[in-house]
Amino acid sequence: MPKSQIPVLKKNRPKGNTSRKIVLILLLLFIVLLAVLFFRSSMSRISSIEITGNVYTTTSELLEKSGLKEGDQFFGTSSAEVIERLKMFKAVANVTVDKQFPGIVHIKIQEYPTVAYELGSDGTLQAILASGTSLTVPANIGIAVEKPILTQWKAGDPLKEKLSETLAKIPNELTTDISEIIPNPTPSFPDQIRLYTKSQFEVITTISKLPDKVEYLNQVIETERPGKITMLEADTYVPFIADDPEDDAELGATP
Repeated sequence: MPKSQIPVLKKNRPKGNTSRKIVLILLLLFIVLLAVLFFRSSMSRISSIEITGNVYTTTSELLEKSGLKEGDQFFGTSSAEVIERLKMFKAVANVTVDKQFPGIVHIKIQEYPTVAYELGSDGTLQAILASGTSLTVPANIGIAVEKPILTQWKAGDPLKEKLSETLAKIPNELTTDISEIIPNPTPSFPDQIRLYTKSQFEVITTISKLPDKVEYLNQVIETERPGKITMLEADTYVPFIADDPEDDAELGATP
């Protein structure tokens, strides 16, 4: 008799993999649904933009340049992009952007310090920043009386920018007595300047030599009578009113 064939048993397919796939798909769908609901909600949008630290650049100018608006997507623009845009202002030295979820963006502006002032061609008071930029002083802020006034400087003079950078590097206490700075170039010293002080001294020096000479200047001012100080290759001091020989004789006379 022919042998009967035993039917091949079907292998049981594992149900675990299928279940995990279904769970994963459902989880992804749930995440997508949450993302759609989030980006449609007010929580995903900018509700407040705060700008602080600005003096010479207006809040409206900074806000427009930042590219941010209330109601925009909170994650739509990166902090790095905002910083790059705002640093295009010549007055702005540094920017920090702090995003606080939900919806608040805080922008802190650090402008270049004021190193001097000058009168503009229209008679308005201009602040000279450490970057060499000249900006109109807003009517609602005061001026730093310890800063010098620049006079007779031409617009766009590269030496004015060099002077601004130099003044920014000198400690404030060493420049408080300087009241006026005038360009005084010569063939030998193209960056020569003339200074006038509140203590009635006239000073001849150069922009490049000023950082090294300013301490000597203050020493003379503190110990000598008003006069003319030259600080070039050599330092000299000549009083405006010479000592009276008769007074000297009297001071040196013996009884």
